[in-house]
Amino acid sequence: MVSGQKRKIMIDIGFQTIGIISVGLLLLSIVLILFKRTKNYAVLVSSLAVLALSYYIINLWIELHRPPLRTLGETRLWYGFFLSFLGVVLWFRWKYIWLFIYSNITASVFLIIDLANPAALDQTLMPALQSVWFVPHVVVYIIGYALLGMSALIAAIRLLMPLWHREIKFSMEYTDNTVYFGFSFLTVGMIFGAIWAKVAWGHYWTWDPKETWAFITWLTYLLYIHIRIKNPKNEKLVSWILIFSFLFLMITWLGIQYLPVSQNSVHTY
Repeated sequence: MVSGQKRKIMIDIGFQTIGIISVGLLLLSIVLILFKRTKNYAVLVSSLAVLALSYYIINLWIELHRPPLRTLGETRLWYGFFLSFLGVVLWFRWKYIWLFIYSNITASVFLIIDLANPAALDQTLMPALQSVWFVPHVVVYIIGYALLGMSALIAAIRLLMPLWHREIKFSMEYTDNTVYFGFSFLTVGMIFGAIWAKVAWGHYWTWDPKETWAFITWLTYLLYIHIRIKNPKNEKLVSWILIFSFLFLMITWLGIQYLPVSQNSVHTY
């Protein structure tokens, strides 16, 4: 039986190796995708990073005897995996270089943050985080955040580069589908979170600071959907809504824990 300290050292060393390799592969794929002759190699290199992360996640799951989805470090690891995976999948679907680059850069950022703080991958969990409802709550949020992040990037490109008229017009339809899927996952995530809260604390909703910001974020994406249906030609307005919605989403996920009002929040752990 491996002691807790030795297990932690093994997890840290393993992630340092896999994390550095994965980031290196993702950054290399970004360079390769920029040149016509090496685009296929770029996708292959990025796929190797996805496989490396898959290997580490499976081994971490076995080592921890639980799904690695319950600490902030573990969720960052999954963001790195899902974004790099989506980058490969969406390349085969749309061949958008900027989408491939965005996915790999963002995945690299999450992995680098974990590389700077590897201890976050192995923490003693408070009882509330050991609920069976917490895992599906986190999984659907990870997918939803990744999709909504892509929609925000498309909105920013549409506002900053109006010369890409044809591709931007097509991207508007793609943005709608991305938001619809992302909003669906966001909604399911809130429902799972409410069930988890009921099991852990006895209440479905308490207007905790993070719950409040999550609801505000949900409303902004609902606003986008309503405006798109009622006034589909006002693309500039909805693009700005998507950008601000994503800023709210980042506050909900990362920023709220640094605000004084959240120090007694049940979501601060």
